[in-house]
Amino acid sequence: MLRSSNPILSKQDAFTPAAPQYGQTQYGRSPYQQYPPDPYGRQSQPPAPQVDEGRMTFDDVVTKTAVTMGVLAIAAGLAWMLVPAALYFPAMVLSGLVGFVVVMIVSFRRVVSPALVLAYAAIEGIFIGMISKVFESYYPGIVGQAVVATFFAAGATLAAYKIFNIRVTAKFTKIVVISTLAFAALLLVNFIFSIATGSGGLRGGIVGPVGPLALGISAIAIVLAVLNLVLDFDYIERGVAMGAPARESWRGAFGLTVTMVWLYVEMLRLLSYLRR
Repeated sequence: MLRSSNPILSKQDAFTPAAPQYGQTQYGRSPYQQYPPDPYGRQSQPPAPQVDEGRMTFDDVVTKTAVTMGVLAIAAGLAWMLVPAALYFPAMVLSGLVGFVVVMIVSFRRVVSPALVLAYAAIEGIFIGMISKVFESYYPGIVGQAVVATFFAAGATLAAYKIFNIRVTAKFTKIVVISTLAFAALLLVNFIFSIATGSGGLRGGIVGPVGPLALGISAIAIVLAVLNLVLDFDYIERGVAMGAPARESWRGAFGLTVTMVWLYVEMLRLLSYLRR
């Protein structure tokens, strides 16, 4: 059974090999065994066979990731064009919080829900549209730069993963996961501090002077996002190799989308630092 340390993709039963052994059902029994054994010696009927939904493939993951990212992009574009300036910050905060809740729901569900994955994409699209609009108003052209930088980083990571045949070890996974969780805790504390004090906290505001600490935090965030992409790629590759159920393609697409959103926001913030 394949298990992942990625918080988004971690499910004990997510990637269970789909093919049963020869002469057995998927429950490990002979197809000629009674279901269940009758104490009176009567032959009982076997249960109805489950429908084979197929196996997860790379094409499935790519297609579903494209659909999820497409929904996100459409929602971001609509939010960019339709939300009035007075609602930029409320819409950004509300969509960010709701998106976080949906991420938790999808992550803890035993069976992935395509509807929830697409709902996350739509809600997070509003967040991306609003934060992009705010940054673009202060730094014209920064959104295009951030989009190019995000996809370049993701493409370079995938190329390095395949060309250099990167193997994700247990030690590597442990370091990345612990670092990511610690960084997330730091950002949560910083967010609460910023709300309480009305300042930008450790990362500074959208405008104004920026110091080495803010630059360093942003650089660390981008490195962690890229390393999480490596975990995503490895998890999907192993899932395909083990014959995961086809529905798990949605979980793979969801994990990639969450990481790409994080990477884009950090690219946006880093570029704003460099342009001040």
